[in-house]
Amino acid sequence: MSVPDSDFPDGLLLPNNSFVKEREKIIIDTDPGIDDAMAILMAFQTPHLEVLGLTTVFGNVKTQDATRNALLLCEIAGCPGVPVAEGSYEPLKRGHPRIADFVHGSDGLGNTDLPPPKSKKIEKTASEFLVDKVSEYPGEVTILALGPLTNLALAVKRDSTFASKVKRVVILGGAFFALGNVNPAAEANIFGDPEAADVVFTSGANIDVVGINITTQVKLTDSDLDSLRQSKGRYAQFICDACKFYRDWHVMSDGVYGIFLHDPVSFVALVRPDLFSFKKGVVRVETQGICVGHTLMDQGLKKWNSSNPWSGYSPISVAWTVDVDEVVNYVKNMLMKP
Repeated sequence: MSVPDSDFPDGLLLPNNSFVKEREKIIIDTDPGIDDAMAILMAFQTPHLEVLGLTTVFGNVKTQDATRNALLLCEIAGCPGVPVAEGSYEPLKRGHPRIADFVHGSDGLGNTDLPPPKSKKIEKTASEFLVDKVSEYPGEVTILALGPLTNLALAVKRDSTFASKVKRVVILGGAFFALGNVNPAAEANIFGDPEAADVVFTSGANIDVVGINITTQVKLTDSDLDSLRQSKGRYAQFICDACKFYRDWHVMSDGVYGIFLHDPVSFVALVRPDLFSFKKGVVRVETQGICVGHTLMDQGLKKWNSSNPWSGYSPISVAWTVDVDEVVNYVKNMLMKP
């Protein structure tokens, strides 16, 4: 979001009372997606963030549709000049991608059938854009990864220094010691490209990962959605219209009368990590057999007698607990902001 530095001459006071001198540069890697849309619009409403661009990937929709939706969301947010770079059309090794249109609608935005965007994607691919921006601002760029991790894995493969130059990667993915949402073993983003996830998790980057063991604790109820619709929130009507399809799927699939806030919770972990606790450990992803996409962390509880597939890799931070009420309030306040 383009906010003149002169508007904040002495820095910014954040909601947790910490103080920053400069806005944090972020790139959102995304497959929008209804809950992606919520997280993206929240990011554009956050003054201490500078959205350098969006990169797109398959998942909730095909990559081409993700690009269209990313461009639309930039326009809805009043930021049509933010670059959108299109990413991979398929996983690293698995051919045709898994598409969750049954969750998000055929257009990815709850079948709201918005007109096509006026703006266009940039010529660079997502991995090129990621590598270029992280190289331009080494140690300054945070990536919020909301879909399968194919683009990030390609960036790691494209530039061997990428992982060391990125400031932080906040990932929605995995189901740590909990049931998955694709099958009992796996969560959708990791299942979408398990080889890519394993590349990213073992890259040595500074990673915070938020699994669905956390995000399924955080919901907007039907009552919350009614309050949002009746609010004067800048994006409230659009979000509620999109959420009709999403909410009905939750009722059918999970017996939840409301919606899980997967992507918005991951966004909150980026801006308010104090509302979460984390444990560090090496995480590997299963890439074959019936547990493809399973994320398993070595919690460091045992000293192993010999090396194993977790040995020798840098630990990452896995979200362990969440202050549910505070995160729900944060999301509601953001979405109801005029």
